[in-house]
Amino acid sequence: METKSFSIPGPVLLHPRKFEDARGFMSEAYNQRAFETILGDVRFVQDNHSLSRSAGTIRGMHFQAPPTAQGKLVRVVRGSIFDVAIDLRRGTPSFGQFVSVTLSAANWAQFWIPIGFAHGFCTLEPDTEVIYKVTDYYSQADDRGLAFDDPALAIPWPVDPAQAVLSDKDKVHPRLADLPVYFK
Repeated sequence: METKSFSIPGPVLLHPRKFEDARGFMSEAYNQRAFETILGDVRFVQDNHSLSRSAGTIRGMHFQAPPTAQGKLVRVVRGSIFDVAIDLRRGTPSFGQFVSVTLSAANWAQFWIPIGFAHGFCTLEPDTEVIYKVTDYYSQADDRGLAFDDPALAIPWPVDPAQAVLSDKDKVHPRLADLPVYFK
């Protein structure tokens, strides 16, 4: 498996091998031993699957606060997304900075987003499906978010924020400057 690190420590882009022939393809999308070799001891407890009907749908920026904070391994099985992780670890040199990648069914890449990061994405195609593994169970009590359009973050979303398709919840998340300290 090929990997790419970023200037912000933590997130990693992974490229599982894909074997194609006239029948189609086969890929080992996840292997615990290979993953541990790259990132250490991480265990997943839940898989989530989302479908976004419209291009320009933004889901995020989401995270869970401790004690149920989650790491995520994100991949796209249909369509494509502009995927973003924002460092929320106060005291790090990269606090408030983000990394972004394009994930698609065609490029078969996966994005590891560790605990301490907010995560969100914008669909680039209609009927995009995203699957992600998480390291802790969903907790409504610890469910948090960050404003996707915070000017201090300056994320170059591929859709005009005024035209983005959003949930009601994602329209009212606080800006980074108003976010309590969740990760140190």
